[in-house]
Amino acid sequence: MNLRERTEIHEKEYLSPYAALSSNTKGRQTDVPKCDLRTEFQRDRDKIIHSKAFRRLKHKTQVFIAPEGDHYRTRLTHTLDVSQISRTIARALRLNEDLTEAIALSHDLGHTPFGHSGERVLDEICPYGFSHQKQSLRVVDILENGTGLNLTYEVRDGIVNHTGDSKAETLEGRIVNLADRIAYINHDIDDAIRAGLIKKQDIPKEYTDILGDTHSARISTMINAVINESEGKNDIYINPDIKKAMDGLRSFMFEKVYNDERSQTEEKRAKFLITGLYEYFITNPHEIPSDYSSSDNHRNVCDFIAGMTDRYAISKFKDIFIPHSWE
Repeated sequence: MNLRERTEIHEKEYLSPYAALSSNTKGRQTDVPKCDLRTEFQRDRDKIIHSKAFRRLKHKTQVFIAPEGDHYRTRLTHTLDVSQISRTIARALRLNEDLTEAIALSHDLGHTPFGHSGERVLDEICPYGFSHQKQSLRVVDILENGTGLNLTYEVRDGIVNHTGDSKAETLEGRIVNLADRIAYINHDIDDAIRAGLIKKQDIPKEYTDILGDTHSARISTMINAVINESEGKNDIYINPDIKKAMDGLRSFMFEKVYNDERSQTEEKRAKFLITGLYEYFITNPHEIPSDYSSSDNHRNVCDFIAGMTDRYAISKFKDIFIPHSWE
């Protein structure tokens, strides 16, 4: 018996009856021999970590576009936060940590440069619309390495259903949906205070009285609200009072941070830049890397721009539109 088989037996003996077992996966789009060491979900996690799309997350905006401070969150650090929160909840509920981690690490692989600002621009100008969760699935199915990562059905389902009111088939995927919100609400507050957009005392007391008045206290409260409400149940829930406070805090962030005049100014600049790149590459498709080689030029341009980091997008814009000094 190899290590993978022993791990699969351990999952059956230890995990909750509601957990997704790696031995029961619905499989991959293309069958491949199983690994002697790792379960199918562990293999997916490793594939994601070693992908180029994952490495690019370190230079993609979370909230603040191309911030100069070293301590602002990026799309990569957000992803790690979501992974840590998701795994904590999965472990407490005896669900499959490996599956949870794989979904969390891959949920934002298709995110654009300049965060949700970039996503909104591409959604406006691309004929097919754009959403980062669908693009993340496109990255792992098609774009990475030119052939995709050939991930399991359960990870792919978790990726495309990680946001909004979408509901993943597995409880592990539903954990990531909540953990994503827990992560960004809390670290965006921390970054907004660092940026001087708000002060700690600006956060409404009606929410801090319930959730806590520090970063760690709020995360702990939210995580416990999920664990306590979901234990022994075949779904993932959160305490209604805690959810109400979370939603209130999220609305506060939209009012004071996400829709702040200074943030909107940067969003207009991001829109101008991405629109310029899109229009340029639509009329100059020969300048798109050969990695993007579908028969649809709009799809190629959208894939190319969505995969850019903030700094690469800025560099390409300068290279194309800013006059060069004569040599």
